[in-house]
Amino acid sequence: MFLLVVLSLSSGLGYRFYDQPQLDVGKIAPQTLIAPISARVEDVKTTEEKRREARSGASAVWVVDKQVNEQIHQNLQHLLMQGGKIREKLGNFPFVKTSVLSTATQTYLRQAPEPEWQKVLQTLAKNSNLTGLNSAQQQAIKELRTYRDSSQLLKAIASSRQRYTITLNSLSENETLYDATFLNLSDTEWQKTQIQVRQALDRMLAQGIYPGLSKDNLNSAIAMQVSVSVPKTAQPLAQRLLSKVVDANLIKDIEQTKQIAEKAAQAVEPTIVSIQKGEVIVRAGEKITQADFVLLDHFQLSQRGIDWLHLMRFTWLVGLAVVIFRLVERRLQLKLRNNDYILILLLTLSAPLLIILTKSLTGLPAIGLLLGSFYGTAIGGTVMGLLTILLSIGTELSWHDLIASAAGGILGGLMAGQWRFPPREALRTREELATLGILIGLTQGLVYLLANTAIAPLWYAVLGTAVLNGLAGLIWSILALGLSPYLEALFDLVTPIRLAELSNPNRPLLKRLANETPGTFQHTLFVATLAEAAARSLNCNVELVRAGVLYHDIGKMHDPLGFIENQMGEANKHDVINDPWKSAAIIKKHVSEGLVMARHYKLPSAIQAFIPEHQGTILIAYFYQAAQQQQKHNPDIMLHESDFRYDGPIPQSKETGIAMLADACEAALRSQKDATPEAALAIVNKILKARWQDNQLVDSGLTRQEMSQIAHIFVQVWQQFHHKRIAYPQLTPSNQ
Repeated sequence: MFLLVVLSLSSGLGYRFYDQPQLDVGKIAPQTLIAPISARVEDVKTTEEKRREARSGASAVWVVDKQVNEQIHQNLQHLLMQGGKIREKLGNFPFVKTSVLSTATQTYLRQAPEPEWQKVLQTLAKNSNLTGLNSAQQQAIKELRTYRDSSQLLKAIASSRQRYTITLNSLSENETLYDATFLNLSDTEWQKTQIQVRQALDRMLAQGIYPGLSKDNLNSAIAMQVSVSVPKTAQPLAQRLLSKVVDANLIKDIEQTKQIAEKAAQAVEPTIVSIQKGEVIVRAGEKITQADFVLLDHFQLSQRGIDWLHLMRFTWLVGLAVVIFRLVERRLQLKLRNNDYILILLLTLSAPLLIILTKSLTGLPAIGLLLGSFYGTAIGGTVMGLLTILLSIGTELSWHDLIASAAGGILGGLMAGQWRFPPREALRTREELATLGILIGLTQGLVYLLANTAIAPLWYAVLGTAVLNGLAGLIWSILALGLSPYLEALFDLVTPIRLAELSNPNRPLLKRLANETPGTFQHTLFVATLAEAAARSLNCNVELVRAGVLYHDIGKMHDPLGFIENQMGEANKHDVINDPWKSAAIIKKHVSEGLVMARHYKLPSAIQAFIPEHQGTILIAYFYQAAQQQQKHNPDIMLHESDFRYDGPIPQSKETGIAMLADACEAALRSQKDATPEAALAIVNKILKARWQDNQLVDSGLTRQEMSQIAHIFVQVWQQFHHKRIAYPQLTPSNQ
């Protein structure tokens, strides 16, 4: 089987080695080769490389983003309004006519330190000489002395000084672009500054600002614009304002850029290699160039054939991949059947077949999603990872096409399956898998875009192809969902979705069970609750346990009254029979009849396994003891224990082992209504110990530690079902 699988995979995945040229680019020509006829041959590879370079080298088309411009203008307007509010608090400036006091004097008097201002007042009051005063004080006093009503003027100056001090302190306390220089601007200068700053901003935005422009270069551009229009006193403020709001306002026009890139690619002339009849293509001992190889291949002189050396190496690599797969399978203790191996092999080989037929499609998203949903995360992820490596070596598909499809396939293989580390519920509905399909499509498109952006600086040139790749990933997922039910039926598979569908109580067989054997149906529901809780705690396949237990006793429908839970207080059928052997045969028959019904309703073999394995080869103790009593009275009776044991097999998995234990404990727990949890646990441990000592669980994989864990879980579930209630007082009807 190993050799067959390796040879099949090697021949399917390594098809590129079947038609390899011995005289390839870079090899030494063993002899001089001459053109048999004249020819003009296009070098497709070189032409495509040149066109790809032309696409990559095409200049981007930049356009102004009007929304960004509008936001920048709004930000500037906000800052200017902030400045206007500050000047409202400051008051008008100049605060008196310049014919009374010059602007320079008003500026000095408003911002002069308090000691200097007091010195000016004292000099005016005493009419002292100006000795010892600085030039600004002397000029201010001279201008003040020329004004007749100095008291009103001094009040105006004091008021302006107070406003100035308050405003200046407010600026220092709050982070703002405005400073004392701004406060010294006249109202006229401030109005002009606002207009000129807006005009400078308009000029810069019209010229366009590219993304990624360094801050230093941007500040230099701002300084240049400000220096030619804004008054020198207001230039620092204007630079701060523009530096605060100016931002990149150019964006790439993707559509126009793609058109230009495509025109540049189409403008590249095909690379043609010409040769005349009798001319030398390549001389002996020379290295074969790309142009030489094009001619050699055209004249069928490249000696194409099977590359046995590389094919053998690839076969060894395939063998290693198969070994890794087997190690993962054994590590996780998965019990795959021949049907499973065949399906995995066929799904794997479908990838190179699609590549051969389509030259670009791999189907990896569909393969990953199917493998993950059929066999779980570990198998799905392992197979998809190994398959990606083998396809990259054995096929001629380019890596930037393969990696996107592989990403979608690996994602599908990992997320469609049932996570076990850490435990997580598997995807149960078609809707969840459909959502996963959308995620696979998005992943494939995004990975294609990222992978091709690395070789194409104009990322938007491959945006359209990336979208198509995303749609392809979605379509493959839809195809996988459509194929899944057919593959499940053909290869007898159980997926979480199929198990959820089989667990629906409206299924025909379960409806029959509820109607024809109501007692058995109630017994089944309680067993399913016990088994499901234990399976979840042990990280087993919860969906399989639930579905398997629901069908484990369907065989009791062949003779419902043969089982006490369906007798509903009527006479016990076995008391009338009074033959332990016949009664045991009736009891045992529910297994064989159950298998017949399961096959008739086409239940999966994984579900069918619960029917015989939940009983294993246990002894039908009640009737065996009755037979022993009859033998005591009649020693001639031949008593064989095998007549009172089920035919088996014993549980072959943890899931069926849990079902056996839950089935054995159900009746005992149901009868313990007033028992303490400790007493219930003792009874459960006794039953589990009996199954263990009877060697019913040797093939199930359950350990002693897990048996103890199962016992505690069963008691917890029992406590949930038999919790205490409030005793309501008996109500008597009141007299009307």
